Amino acid sequence: MVFLSVARKAAADILKSFTPLFDRVLVERFAPEVKTKGGIMLPEKSVGKVLEATVVAAGPGARNEKGDFVPMAVKVGDRVLLPEYGGTKVVVEEKEYYIFRETDIMGKWAN
Repeated sequence: MVFLSVARKAAADILKSFTPLFDRVLVERFAPEVKTKGGIMLPEKSVGKVLEATVVAAGPGARNEKGDFVPMAVKVGDRVLLPEYGGTKVVVEEKEYYIFRETDIMGKWAN
């Protein structure tokens, strides 16, 4: 886990100035549902890991085996499906983000 904290900058400014390298993507997971439709509060242990996230920052892309540049298939603002395990946790101003390689992202929803 990586902790980033800069007292002089707000979290939004830190994220705007951050660009992942190559084919990496910085995402923010959706918050888990902690209340049922009937209004019952769920205990923390019963809430599963949320596999949906929003892309916050994306790298420029990577090169393939032939050396050709391959641009990213996701962009900032895309809603994506993540694998259950993986990614590197990054904490910025007490907010959790995750860095994944683009090839680890399972898909994206059409906007």
